[in-house]
Amino acid sequence: MRIQKTLIALALICAAFGAQAHKQWILPSSTFVENDKEAWVTVDAAISEGLFDIDFVPLKLDGLTITGPDGATLQPENVMNGKLRNAFDVKMAKNGTYKIALVNQNVFASWKVNGEMKRWRGSEAALAKEVPANAEDVKVTRTNTRIETFVTANTPSDGVLKPTGSGLELVPVTNPTELRAGEKATWRFLLDGKPAANLPFSLIPGGVRYRGTLNEIRHVTDAKGEITFTIPAAGMYMATASWPAQAKPEPGKQPEMPARRVMYSATVEVLPE
Repeated sequence: MRIQKTLIALALICAAFGAQAHKQWILPSSTFVENDKEAWVTVDAAISEGLFDIDFVPLKLDGLTITGPDGATLQPENVMNGKLRNAFDVKMAKNGTYKIALVNQNVFASWKVNGEMKRWRGSEAALAKEVPANAEDVKVTRTNTRIETFVTANTPSDGVLKPTGSGLELVPVTNPTELRAGEKATWRFLLDGKPAANLPFSLIPGGVRYRGTLNEIRHVTDAKGEITFTIPAAGMYMATASWPAQAKPEPGKQPEMPARRVMYSATVEVLPE
């Protein structure tokens, strides 16, 4: 059973590196709340085939961090674990912009012992204990995944937009809760705190099931890791990027897993003009 679960996990991660048929996302009920008394948002978390559709399995909330405009860490309220999605509420007691992020690091390893292939998934700390001394053909891939969104109560602020210096991060020059259709926005991507130059990323609007087409918007950062762009229509979007770029598969060969894989996605709301 343990081996079977590991194989399933490896298959899912390989799928994520490839076509990304199933997408992981967190979706706030709103990204900008104006309320003089109490500001709240409800956040759904799921893995789905259709973007923002609740049609597959819930996204685990392991690694969830909610950061307030003053830098304080908040706890989710009214957590619900469902069959197809998980959900929670965020009370925004202070004015400003909040960051809601799921950050995870995993290690995937494979090796042979007496000609038999072994596969394992776990933490960095446990890796050395799991790989036996007589292991051969050891291959290790480390993954860093950040899934996040931003919400504002009454007045935008930039405290939570500062980078942590770890993994692939979006450092918005334009506050992500102030995006409007037809207006220019500037974003900056960093990899381990340094400019992520020439990084491809895409924006996909929700509602694919009603359009029948993906309508993916693709961009590439400049030498400073920055890009200025315009989003043509209002709605909820998912921004995604990954590093390194995936190598083109060779016919008849399994794709080689890189030694390190870093993935980023964010849900942002674009308001009407």
